[in-house]
Amino acid sequence: MVEGYNKNISSNDLKAIPDSKSGELKTWIRSLQQALTVEVDHGFTNIQGRTSKFSYFVSGYLLSIPSIAFSENDLSKLKKLALDYERYSNMSIDERRRIIAKSRHVLHDLYKYQEAEKKVDSKKLKIRRSHESILYKKSSSTDSLSLGCSISAIRGVGPKQAERLSSLGLILIRDLINYLPRDYVDYTSLKTIDKSHAGQNVTIVAKIRRCSSFKSPKNPNLSILELFIKDKTGGMKVTRFFAGRRNSSISYVKSQQSLYAVGATVAVSGLVKESRYGKSLNDPLIEIIDSPNNYLKSRTIGQIFPVYSLTEGITSDKFRDLVQSILYLTSEIEEPLPKDTLKRLDLPSKQEAFFRIHNPENSITLAKAKRRIVFEEFLLLQLSLLLRRDLHKKSNSPKLSIELSSNSLVGKFLNILPFSLTDAQKRVLKEIELDIVKAEPMSRLLQGDVGSGKTVVAISALLTAVQSGWQGAFMAPTEVLATQHYQTLSKWIPQLELNVDLLTGSTPKSRRKEILTDLVNGSTKILVGTHALFEDPVVFERLGLVVVDEQHRFGVKQRNKLLNKGLQPHLLTMTATPIPRTLALTLHGDLDISQLDELPPGRTPINTQLISPKDKKYAYDLIRSEINKGHQIYVVLPLIEESEKLELSSAIDVHHQLSTEIFSDFTVELLHGKMKGIEKQEVIRNFLNKKSDILVSTTVIEVGVDVPNASVMLIEDSDRFGLAQLHQLRGRVGRGASKSYCLLSHQNKNKLSRQRLEVLVNSNDGFEISEIDLRFRGPGQVLGTKQSGLPDFALASLADDADVLELARNEARKILDSDPVLSNNSILRSLIKQQWEKLRIGNKLN
Repeated sequence: MVEGYNKNISSNDLKAIPDSKSGELKTWIRSLQQALTVEVDHGFTNIQGRTSKFSYFVSGYLLSIPSIAFSENDLSKLKKLALDYERYSNMSIDERRRIIAKSRHVLHDLYKYQEAEKKVDSKKLKIRRSHESILYKKSSSTDSLSLGCSISAIRGVGPKQAERLSSLGLILIRDLINYLPRDYVDYTSLKTIDKSHAGQNVTIVAKIRRCSSFKSPKNPNLSILELFIKDKTGGMKVTRFFAGRRNSSISYVKSQQSLYAVGATVAVSGLVKESRYGKSLNDPLIEIIDSPNNYLKSRTIGQIFPVYSLTEGITSDKFRDLVQSILYLTSEIEEPLPKDTLKRLDLPSKQEAFFRIHNPENSITLAKAKRRIVFEEFLLLQLSLLLRRDLHKKSNSPKLSIELSSNSLVGKFLNILPFSLTDAQKRVLKEIELDIVKAEPMSRLLQGDVGSGKTVVAISALLTAVQSGWQGAFMAPTEVLATQHYQTLSKWIPQLELNVDLLTGSTPKSRRKEILTDLVNGSTKILVGTHALFEDPVVFERLGLVVVDEQHRFGVKQRNKLLNKGLQPHLLTMTATPIPRTLALTLHGDLDISQLDELPPGRTPINTQLISPKDKKYAYDLIRSEINKGHQIYVVLPLIEESEKLELSSAIDVHHQLSTEIFSDFTVELLHGKMKGIEKQEVIRNFLNKKSDILVSTTVIEVGVDVPNASVMLIEDSDRFGLAQLHQLRGRVGRGASKSYCLLSHQNKNKLSRQRLEVLVNSNDGFEISEIDLRFRGPGQVLGTKQSGLPDFALASLADDADVLELARNEARKILDSDPVLSNNSILRSLIKQQWEKLRIGNKLN
């Protein structure tokens, strides 16, 4: 239950309707505004309060109209709003957003009824740029504006403008402050003409040597004003364009031309372009100045301009002016960090950071403001994750005993293996051992490249649970991978006289019933499966350890549903997609991380090559040669069926071409995600048993298909994949002793695309590749799918701000060491609750 919107409103408040006193009217309005604010903060979800849903509360509250001398028009508006809120639960998000914006307008009008004499002309608010100014002091002519006020309370913002702003999610003044620029145009760089180069944003101070204006010969509604300016180092052309019927009229353009007298000194700021005619500035900012030094006093020239993402009907200049007019309200922003912490970390206050992010004085203050905001974004996330981890570790879990003698299950299993563990596997097993002997639940992520031996480590951990008298669950995201793990376990576990079962969506009902019975009575010691494992009918007798493979493909809720089937079982999650440290700390800051950074001996590096369409004959000759040697081939494509839009090869078409034309003398089979589970298993079984020579597949083979005899992988349209995904696909070959090849076919002539693919040619290190992929594609795509647990940062970048993330992680740990549940910092505590709401973790700070 969400508390907040009615925490200051009891049933008595509704009965004791305020009288005509101004203060009580303010209380009535404030309570309603508070309800609206909390609903906005929760994404217009019609949140549940202590006693009722948001819409029911607001509707009733509006109908309990105070006995104040409202006009008939005001009363009518309130009653109509109340009726609208009766339909709120059936409205779309956009409709809910509009009705709340409308409500704020109405309430603001009522407030102005009592505060008519306290209006402020927001245009008079000055934004000072001097270090000596008091940054956050209100103008002498101020009103009752605050961060919690509706944007419509700002003078000059009418209903239409407020509606346009609300489409950007900007409803309160606080939203406006938090709406950060997406970029900046920096005109602080004063250059001489000879030192200015194409692509630079510069400010040039020079004299006008020539000025002319004329109509565009191609467009009658466009007029052009040309200046030729010159400083002591050279000259350049400056062009201004005037469009539209009025602005392009010759009389208007002539009036503009008269402003720029020959011999006048001007400061010009803009983007330098260069053509065969020389350097030029198109549509720059131009300001006439008295002397070459006076440009420093300009409000525009020589400044850094914030650039915002806007919608139709809102111009950049007007939006900037709107933000500037309320920046004095940054003085209301609460500071969650102690002064000594800010000083130790060399960070500005939160107030100054938000002021300077919208109103940068120079590049240094802008960089500091950005760093402060990024730091807090990371700090809140790290506090959230570490708190969640600390609170989770207070639970009691099965205390598993470790016995690695030759007579123990783990000892017997390791003796059965036809190979010895690598040093990395032994180290990780030791880390797991130290965790599971404790009474607090283990939460560990195991990272390792394809073929590094994660499955062996997972089985050893599961056997530890079994020999301690508990059961284990092994969950995988696809039936292909779950079946692969089951087959691996079935090779070894029967020799240990243990019962292991497989449960997927394709398991027949009769067999499913047997498995569930064996599970609940404890005869099944290890259950392997897909999402089917966390369905309600699945009941374990004593679940002690959960292993989740390719964990990033599961949501937090799905993983937790399986964990809830035991009494706080230990958790080991695994991924064959190496994750950059910054991304790991962001996604899995509540987990301990182990890395298998060593491959078993004997694995030959894969020969990776880039090929273009003209190299296909080489690829097909290599494939034919390898098949004749007794090896098998993968051909991987990004699509199942043809896409006219993307013009990419399709798996179905390529399979037809290869099986009927190019390799008609070999057996070519097709595998993709839309096939039924039984069909997939048959195709994979045929490939495993060498009944087929070539497997044409989509990325369904990315995980779970282990065929040591496969020696060539041809990946079509490889530029459509992420590097980390290509690296994992590549790991399907090179699993045997023979030399293996990965051919990356691409049609893209883009130089950057080729450079990206060349990373794979030059490196087999999954962690190095994932770091580069993070920079190329961003965190949301590194794992091949949008990660549901990845927070949306307003400013922070996992690729560029790794140092700040580490700083925030360390600081979060210090804060929690001294104040485990943030009981001494109410501001941080409140921010963390909001963070948990965003991440849908749930409130654990009650």
